[in-house]
Amino acid sequence: MTTTALLRPAFRKMWTLPGVYAPQHDTYLLARALRQEAVGGGMDVLDVGTGSGALALLAAHMGARVRATDISWRAVATARLNAVRSGQRIEVRRGDLTGPVGGRRFDLVLSNPPYVPTPGGRGARRAVRTCDGGADGRELVDRLCARSRQVLKPRGVLLMTHSALCGVGTTLTRLTEAGFRCSVTDRAFVPFGPVLTERLPWLRAQGLVAQGQDAEELVVVRAERR
Repeated sequence: MTTTALLRPAFRKMWTLPGVYAPQHDTYLLARALRQEAVGGGMDVLDVGTGSGALALLAAHMGARVRATDISWRAVATARLNAVRSGQRIEVRRGDLTGPVGGRRFDLVLSNPPYVPTPGGRGARRAVRTCDGGADGRELVDRLCARSRQVLKPRGVLLMTHSALCGVGTTLTRLTEAGFRCSVTDRAFVPFGPVLTERLPWLRAQGLVAQGQDAEELVVVRAERR
């Protein structure tokens, strides 16, 4: 049985308030990448945009000291409750990306940011906002690329997942320019979910999805601070 298959049932038990991003394919993919890292006692891990807290709790289970952030009060409450339910200790703070951690540095930064290209910018519905990444899907991805170096220790690692729809090559270039050694370490093709299915006409008009395409490629980018 694969690591993803082993993790999926546990993540399905995560409790989420309405409008909070529940564990999905990209969560499982990033969890699999996290399991490949030598995470253990004495390591400091930051989960940016924690949502349900699933990845933060996995890192805590592996022995790390974990902080998590999310701009949504509902997500913060959800992650805190899931920590109590799982018996794991994590510190969850509300705020924008890495803002709540001040000048702290971490050995590992995790993020599964909103990355879905969005017509007219961010959507108005709460359930969709957890996916919306701006017109090109890179609004949060680019900000993470720019900020991650500031919160990583030397040789610290960023693990970030996003869709190929918002430009994997661009992410690798931006991280390289920011002083990282980076590569794509995992990928998966998954069927379009409800949000992408709803946006298919617009995505095709933008040239982001080909006619007949019914799946998106998800990737994990691993970037090590030089």
